[in-house]
Amino acid sequence: MSAQTKPAIVFCHGLWADGSCFSKVIPTLQADGHEVIAVQYGLNSYGDDVETVRRTLGRVNSPAILVGHSYGGATITGAGTDPRVAALVYIAAVVPDVHETVQSELDKYPTEIFSQIEVAGGRIWIKPEGVKYFAGDLSEQEQKLVWATHYPPAAQLLEQQNLDEVAWKSKPSWYILAKNDQTVHPDLQRFLSKRMKAITIEADSSHVIMLSQPDLVIDVIRKAVAAVQKR
Repeated sequence: MSAQTKPAIVFCHGLWADGSCFSKVIPTLQADGHEVIAVQYGLNSYGDDVETVRRTLGRVNSPAILVGHSYGGATITGAGTDPRVAALVYIAAVVPDVHETVQSELDKYPTEIFSQIEVAGGRIWIKPEGVKYFAGDLSEQEQKLVWATHYPPAAQLLEQQNLDEVAWKSKPSWYILAKNDQTVHPDLQRFLSKRMKAITIEADSSHVIMLSQPDLVIDVIRKAVAAVQKR
Protein backbone atom coordinates (compact mmCIF):
# COMPACT_ATOMS: atom_id res chain seq x y z
CA MET A 1 0.00 0.00 0.00
CA SER A 2 1.28 3.47 -0.88
CA ALA A 3 2.40 5.59 2.07
CA GLN A 4 0.35 8.42 0.56
CA THR A 5 -2.88 6.40 0.71
CA LYS A 6 -4.77 6.81 3.95
CA PRO A 7 -7.06 3.99 5.04
CA ALA A 8 -10.64 4.77 5.94
CA ILE A 9 -11.66 4.45 9.59
CA VAL A 10 -14.97 2.74 10.36
CA PHE A 11 -16.22 2.84 13.96
CA CYS A 12 -18.59 0.28 15.48
CA HIS A 13 -20.34 1.09 18.75
CA GLY A 14 -21.33 -1.14 21.64
CA LEU A 15 -24.40 -1.59 23.79
CA TRP A 16 -26.21 1.41 25.24
CA ALA A 17 -24.61 3.65 22.61
CA ASP A 18 -24.67 4.78 19.02
CA GLY A 19 -22.04 6.13 16.64
CA SER A 20 -21.88 9.48 18.44
CA CYS A 21 -19.89 7.85 21.25
CA PHE A 22 -16.83 8.36 19.02
CA SER A 23 -17.39 12.11 18.71
CA LYS A 24 -14.20 12.96 20.62
CA VAL A 25 -11.93 11.01 18.25
CA ILE A 26 -13.54 11.44 14.83
CA PRO A 27 -12.64 15.12 14.20
CA THR A 28 -8.91 14.54 14.76
CA LEU A 29 -8.85 11.56 12.41
CA GLN A 30 -10.73 13.58 9.81
CA ALA A 31 -8.13 16.32 10.22
CA ASP A 32 -5.47 13.67 9.60
CA GLY A 33 -7.03 13.18 6.18
CA HIS A 34 -9.01 9.97 6.72
CA GLU A 35 -12.45 9.11 5.51
CA VAL A 36 -14.29 8.37 8.76
CA ILE A 37 -17.73 6.92 9.31
CA ALA A 38 -19.49 5.56 12.40
CA VAL A 39 -21.80 2.63 11.77
CA GLN A 40 -25.33 3.06 13.10
CA TYR A 41 -26.80 -0.36 13.68
CA GLY A 42 -29.94 -1.12 15.62
CA LEU A 43 -28.76 -3.59 18.31
CA ASN A 44 -31.70 -5.77 17.29
CA SER A 45 -29.88 -8.76 15.81
CA TYR A 46 -26.20 -9.68 15.75
CA GLY A 47 -26.45 -10.90 12.16
CA ASP A 48 -28.18 -7.70 11.06
CA ASP A 49 -25.57 -5.57 12.85
CA VAL A 50 -22.70 -7.38 11.10
CA GLU A 51 -24.41 -6.89 7.74
CA THR A 52 -24.84 -3.19 8.51
CA VAL A 53 -21.09 -2.93 9.09
CA ARG A 54 -20.46 -4.60 5.72
CA ARG A 55 -22.87 -2.22 3.98
CA THR A 56 -21.16 0.74 5.62
CA LEU A 57 -17.79 -0.44 4.27
CA GLY A 58 -19.28 0.24 0.86
CA ARG A 59 -19.62 3.93 1.74
CA VAL A 60 -15.87 4.52 2.12
CA ASN A 61 -12.81 3.74 0.07
CA SER A 62 -10.72 0.65 0.72
CA PRO A 63 -8.70 -0.36 2.60
CA ALA A 64 -10.47 0.29 5.89
CA ILE A 65 -9.62 -0.11 9.55
CA LEU A 66 -12.50 -1.32 11.68
CA VAL A 67 -12.63 0.02 15.24
CA GLY A 68 -15.01 -1.72 17.65
CA HIS A 69 -15.91 -0.78 21.22
CA SER A 70 -17.41 -3.35 23.62
CA TYR A 71 -20.07 -5.33 21.68
CA GLY A 72 -18.67 -3.60 18.61
CA GLY A 73 -15.73 -5.97 18.98
CA ALA A 74 -18.08 -8.80 18.06
CA THR A 75 -19.42 -6.96 15.02
CA ILE A 76 -15.96 -6.16 13.64
CA THR A 77 -14.92 -9.75 14.30
CA GLY A 78 -17.71 -10.89 12.01
CA ALA A 79 -17.52 -8.15 9.38
CA GLY A 80 -13.73 -7.85 9.39
CA THR A 81 -13.25 -10.91 7.20
CA ASP A 82 -14.35 -8.67 4.32
CA PRO A 83 -11.42 -8.16 1.91
CA ARG A 84 -11.87 -4.39 2.16
CA VAL A 85 -10.72 -4.52 5.81
CA ALA A 86 -6.98 -4.18 6.46
CA ALA A 87 -6.82 -4.10 10.27
CA LEU A 88 -8.86 -4.20 13.45
CA VAL A 89 -8.75 -2.04 16.58
CA TYR A 90 -10.62 -3.28 19.65
CA ILE A 91 -11.55 -0.94 22.51
CA ALA A 92 -12.48 -2.68 25.80
CA ALA A 93 -14.16 -5.17 23.53
CA VAL A 94 -15.69 -8.61 23.61
CA VAL A 95 -14.05 -10.74 20.90
CA PRO A 96 -15.76 -14.06 20.24
CA ASP A 97 -14.34 -17.06 18.44
CA VAL A 98 -16.34 -19.30 16.11
CA HIS A 99 -19.52 -20.55 17.78
CA GLU A 100 -19.06 -18.36 20.86
CA THR A 101 -21.48 -15.61 21.86
CA VAL A 102 -20.89 -12.29 23.54
CA GLN A 103 -22.85 -13.57 26.53
CA SER A 104 -20.79 -16.75 26.86
CA GLU A 105 -17.65 -14.60 27.03
CA LEU A 106 -19.09 -12.12 29.54
CA ASP A 107 -20.24 -14.99 31.75
CA LYS A 108 -16.61 -16.03 32.31
CA TYR A 109 -15.92 -12.83 34.27
CA PRO A 110 -19.15 -11.22 35.56
CA THR A 111 -19.20 -7.49 36.32
CA GLU A 112 -21.29 -5.27 38.54
CA ILE A 113 -23.15 -3.43 35.79
CA PHE A 114 -25.31 -6.44 35.02
CA SER A 115 -26.91 -6.08 38.45
CA GLN A 116 -27.86 -2.55 37.40
CA ILE A 117 -29.97 -3.33 34.35
CA GLU A 118 -33.62 -4.09 33.71
CA VAL A 119 -35.47 -5.62 30.78
CA ALA A 120 -38.54 -3.73 29.60
CA GLY A 121 -40.28 -3.87 26.25
CA GLY A 122 -37.87 -6.54 25.10
CA ARG A 123 -34.85 -4.22 25.55
CA ILE A 124 -32.08 -4.02 28.15
CA TRP A 125 -31.90 -0.67 29.95
CA ILE A 126 -29.32 0.65 32.42
CA LYS A 127 -30.77 1.86 35.70
CA PRO A 128 -29.79 5.49 36.44
CA GLU A 129 -27.47 4.43 39.26
CA GLY A 130 -25.77 1.88 36.99
CA VAL A 131 -24.10 4.41 34.72
CA LYS A 132 -21.20 4.74 37.18
CA TYR A 133 -20.23 1.15 36.32
CA PHE A 134 -20.23 2.07 32.64
CA ALA A 135 -18.60 5.50 32.61
CA GLY A 136 -17.32 6.05 36.13
CA ASP A 137 -14.33 8.22 35.22
CA LEU A 138 -16.40 10.81 33.37
CA SER A 139 -17.70 13.92 35.09
CA GLU A 140 -21.12 13.70 36.72
CA GLN A 141 -22.52 15.87 33.94
CA GLU A 142 -21.10 13.58 31.25
CA GLN A 143 -22.39 10.50 33.06
CA LYS A 144 -25.88 11.98 33.09
CA LEU A 145 -25.60 12.65 29.36
CA VAL A 146 -24.44 9.07 28.71
CA TRP A 147 -27.44 7.73 30.61
CA ALA A 148 -29.91 10.13 28.98
CA THR A 149 -28.79 9.07 25.50
CA HIS A 150 -28.12 5.36 26.08
CA TYR A 151 -29.68 3.07 23.49
CA PRO A 152 -30.99 -0.28 24.79
CA PRO A 153 -30.17 -3.49 22.93
CA ALA A 154 -32.62 -6.29 22.26
CA ALA A 155 -32.89 -8.63 25.23
CA GLN A 156 -31.56 -11.66 23.33
CA LEU A 157 -28.83 -9.87 21.37
CA LEU A 158 -25.86 -11.08 23.41
CA GLU A 159 -26.86 -14.72 23.06
CA GLN A 160 -26.87 -14.65 19.26
CA GLN A 161 -24.01 -15.74 17.02
CA ASN A 162 -23.51 -16.68 13.40
CA LEU A 163 -19.72 -16.76 13.13
CA ASP A 164 -18.18 -19.35 10.83
CA GLU A 165 -14.98 -17.31 10.49
CA VAL A 166 -13.38 -14.65 12.69
CA ALA A 167 -11.39 -11.71 11.38
CA TRP A 168 -8.77 -11.56 14.14
CA LYS A 169 -7.26 -14.85 12.98
CA SER A 170 -6.27 -13.33 9.65
CA LYS A 171 -6.08 -9.53 10.14
CA PRO A 172 -3.58 -7.52 12.24
CA SER A 173 -5.22 -6.43 15.48
CA TRP A 174 -4.76 -3.91 18.26
CA TYR A 175 -6.51 -4.02 21.63
CA ILE A 176 -6.97 -1.18 24.14
CA LEU A 177 -7.51 -2.75 27.56
CA ALA A 178 -9.41 -0.76 30.19
CA LYS A 179 -7.91 -1.67 33.56
CA ASN A 180 -10.74 -0.06 35.58
CA ASP A 181 -13.57 -1.43 33.47
CA GLN A 182 -16.70 -2.50 35.37
CA THR A 183 -18.65 -3.48 32.26
CA VAL A 184 -16.30 -5.85 30.40
CA HIS A 185 -14.04 -7.30 33.07
CA PRO A 186 -10.33 -6.43 32.66
CA ASP A 187 -9.42 -10.11 33.15
CA LEU A 188 -11.70 -11.06 30.28
CA GLN A 189 -10.06 -8.37 28.17
CA ARG A 190 -6.62 -9.80 29.04
CA PHE A 191 -7.74 -13.30 28.10
CA LEU A 192 -9.24 -12.19 24.80
CA SER A 193 -6.39 -9.91 23.73
CA LYS A 194 -3.83 -12.62 24.54
CA ARG A 195 -5.83 -15.28 22.71
CA MET A 196 -6.00 -13.17 19.58
CA LYS A 197 -2.31 -12.18 19.84
CA ALA A 198 -3.25 -8.52 19.52
CA ILE A 199 -0.88 -5.63 20.10
CA THR A 200 -2.24 -4.60 23.50
CA ILE A 201 -2.19 -1.21 25.22
CA GLU A 202 -3.45 -0.96 28.81
CA ALA A 203 -5.16 2.18 30.10
CA ASP A 204 -6.32 3.33 33.54
CA SER A 205 -9.84 3.88 32.31
CA SER A 206 -13.49 2.98 32.67
CA HIS A 207 -15.28 1.13 29.90
CA VAL A 208 -15.70 4.24 27.72
CA ILE A 209 -12.06 4.97 26.91
CA MET A 210 -12.95 6.87 23.75
CA LEU A 211 -14.75 9.42 25.96
CA SER A 212 -12.40 9.51 28.96
CA GLN A 213 -9.06 9.19 27.09
CA PRO A 214 -9.70 10.05 23.43
CA ASP A 215 -6.06 10.96 22.77
CA LEU A 216 -4.95 7.45 23.68
CA VAL A 217 -7.51 5.94 21.31
CA ILE A 218 -6.39 8.25 18.53
CA ASP A 219 -2.76 7.28 19.14
CA VAL A 220 -3.51 3.55 18.85
CA ILE A 221 -5.54 4.06 15.67
CA ARG A 222 -2.64 6.05 14.22
CA LYS A 223 -0.32 3.12 15.01
CA ALA A 224 -2.67 0.79 13.14
CA VAL A 225 -2.76 3.26 10.23
CA ALA A 226 1.04 3.37 10.09
CA ALA A 227 1.22 -0.43 10.02
CA VAL A 228 -1.36 -0.65 7.23
CA GLN A 229 0.44 2.00 5.16
CA LYS A 230 3.69 0.00 5.30
CA ARG A 231 2.06 -3.08 3.81
